[in-house]
Amino acid sequence: MNTSDASPSPQHLGIAGQIARAFINSKLTSLFIAASVLLGAGAVILLPREEEPQIVVPMIDVFVQMPGAGAQEVEERITKPMEKLLWEVPGVEYIYTTSQPGGLLAIVRFYVGQDEEKSIVRLNQKLYANYDLIPPGASQPIVKPRSIDDVPVLALTLSSSRYDHFTLRRIAAQLHDAIKAIPNVSEAKLIGGQRRQLRVVLDPARMAARGVAPEPIAQVLVQANTRAKAGSFASNNKEFLVEAGNLLSDAESIGNVVVGVYSDRPVYLRDVADILDGPEEPPDASPSAAPEAAVTITVAKRKGANAIVVADAVIAKTEELQGIIVPADVRTTITRNYGATAEEKSNELLYHMALAIFSVSLLIAFFLGFREALIVGIAIPVTLALTLVVFYFYGYTLNRVTLFALIFSIGILVDDAIVVLENIVRHRHLPENADRSLMDIAVEATSEVGNPTLLATAAVIGAVLPMAFVRGLMGPYMEPI
Repeated sequence: MNTSDASPSPQHLGIAGQIARAFINSKLTSLFIAASVLLGAGAVILLPREEEPQIVVPMIDVFVQMPGAGAQEVEERITKPMEKLLWEVPGVEYIYTTSQPGGLLAIVRFYVGQDEEKSIVRLNQKLYANYDLIPPGASQPIVKPRSIDDVPVLALTLSSSRYDHFTLRRIAAQLHDAIKAIPNVSEAKLIGGQRRQLRVVLDPARMAARGVAPEPIAQVLVQANTRAKAGSFASNNKEFLVEAGNLLSDAESIGNVVVGVYSDRPVYLRDVADILDGPEEPPDASPSAAPEAAVTITVAKRKGANAIVVADAVIAKTEELQGIIVPADVRTTITRNYGATAEEKSNELLYHMALAIFSVSLLIAFFLGFREALIVGIAIPVTLALTLVVFYFYGYTLNRVTLFALIFSIGILVDDAIVVLENIVRHRHLPENADRSLMDIAVEATSEVGNPTLLATAAVIGAVLPMAFVRGLMGPYMEPI
């Protein structure tokens, strides 16, 4: 028997040849291809879509009030000692402080990638352990974490020429409460309009006639607007809690507060003041003079949630409540939809990825043949599908960076496929291989160029791999690539 007709022995095959021999006759190959494509399609559906990658940069605001103190006193007595304490917290990269009359603001920024919850716990523990160092007259620190997910993904603007700013804000407040109950909505804010305000306008003449001073009135109001536990009692094997006091909710309850005694008769607040229940006084730059009132509701999503799903859920809820909570003559306009832009850009990149695969397959069909183009057209989507599955389990999202990384990797996949396929076609047309089976030719041709191809791919990976170790704000952009 001619040695050229014999199949190559496993000893003469390299790693690539042995892998090719194992898969070329296996009945699991087609099943593996189908499963990979299905998993990739599921990953495309399940992966959250965003315009930009998630950047975890824990930032915490610390507020301290010191009424009556000047900026210099706040700087010396609070700011400098607090900065020393905050620098002791592990993971802190920058501290920005602003000292002003009456208090200070400290913005603590941690290194990129630090765990948010651990960072908050460490900072709180450091502050709690040093409460004894707070100078007299200063309040306890107020800690407010901030996150990249606080950026609104959706903004809805309610406008109407029939309702004023005060009424429209009350309508928007009811819609705001319904939106906050939607899953994966982390925060919703109202912007614009006029809030409800209970104002007490003291009358100096009426106060003088009844012997009442302003300062005691303020103290009485604070005491009256409290609810406290007064005790409990048991009856029929049940314990009943007793609370004393009530919160002031309207003008009548405020007017009934006793603020003093005159001529052995109680003096009510309504006797010495006018109580106004209505909209707050507009600031100088208020848009209340505009011909049409408008109130905006901004919505932020939770970390890792799909911006498209959250935005669509809020929009659907708003449309459902139109005519129920939101009157029919109030227009609802979407003034910002981060989910729609994220969907549009991710779909555009997916389209260009599919276009690149089609173009490469068409080019190979023109030069090598239709069968070879079909092989490349299957190999590239299968590899990309498995990559998307890895994205899903690693917690990545579909954004412009991860999709660019996939498009960038198509070049490497195409190079490898073309080199192997071209060598198979060359071996197939050699005279000495005329009587050999196509499978044996494919295994031998793959083994011949497999190791150099693997080495070339490893060289490209080695050149790109250092991008995974970039730190700072550029790290989340480089790591997916």
